This record gives sequence, structure tokens and C-alpha cells, in this order.
Amino acid sequence: MSNWPQRDEAQSILDEWGSNKNLKKHAYAVEAAMRAYAAKLGGDPEKWGVVGLLHDFDYERYPDLKDHPFKGVAYLKEKGYADELTEGILAHAEHANVQRDTDLKKAIFAVDELTGLIVAVALTRPSKKIADVTVESIMKKWKEKSFAAGVNRKMIETGAEELGVPIKEHVEIVLKAMQGISAKLGL
Repeated sequence: MSNWPQRDEAQSILDEWGSNKNLKKHAYAVEAAMRAYAAKLGGDPEKWGVVGLLHDFDYERYPDLKDHPFKGVAYLKEKGYADELTEGILAHAEHANVQRDTDLKKAIFAVDELTGLIVAVALTRPSKKIADVTVESIMKKWKEKSFAAGVNRKMIETGAEELGVPIKEHVEIVLKAMQGISAKLGL
């Protein structure tokens, strides 16, 4: 077994730990966004993508924040996977109090919540298609605090600031990544 799971290994872990289709779609969205940021920042798209794919893999079994993502990370450590992978997964969770000292950690923190906001905006479109979503439509909904109220906009802003990317550019990067896998997302 490698020190870092290949994409198909990560998919197997995701499938083994849960069956919720929406959680899997979220994982795919975050994976796509992480690959886009790896390309932008000179990271390894395969590794960054796996962090995105696995960041919530334990959530269906362990939705309580005292357990998630800690149970999943413990499982991956037990399997001998790289600390960079497990630290990356921990970094998406504000309550894990992980120092975001790498671009990978900053990116997972920045994109996780934003993918949910983008899906919510897509679902308001008459077509329900992400192809019909624009940066402007996301920014308009961003200002409506009651819209997708569970989305932590402060985390998104903080993550973009840590990456040194203006918020509109950040939204555009993640939106384009998600539009690139629209069929997989069912949007």
C-alpha cells in the first residue's frame, strides 16, 4: 500500500464508509476544487484531489463534531497513510484547530463551504444546472444571509485571504471546477 492513496483507493474508502449520494457529490465537488487549486498553486492535483475526496468520508458514520473528522483520520493513520493527507483532512474542520501552514491546508479550508453555496445557488436556477450559475449570481446570494444560512461565509473569506486570492476570483475558480464535473454532480 502506498503512503498516499491513489484516486481509486480513495473512492473505495469513500464507498466503504458511506452511501449518502449527496455527501459523495459534495466530496466530488471539493475534489474538483482542490484539483483546480493544485493546478493554480503548483501542488500535486492527484494528492490534493484525494484530500478533497476524503475530507468528509467519515461524516455519515460520525456526524458529531467531537468525532468528525477525527475518526476518519485515525483510520487513515492506522492504514499508514501520509501525515500530509491526514493533516489536510483535519484542516478543513475549523474545530480541529489545525494550523493552516501549507497551500493544501489553506485550499481545503477555503473550498469546502463554498462548494455548498454554489450548489445551493445552482438549485435556485430554473434549469437547476450549474452551467447557468455565474460568479455574479453567487455574489448576489452571498449577501443574503438567510440564503444557505448554514454556509459559513467567514470560513470562505478567511480561506481566500489565506490563499491570497480575492473572493470573486476564489468563487470563479471553484465554480469553474464544479462546472467541469456537472454530470457527476447531477447539476
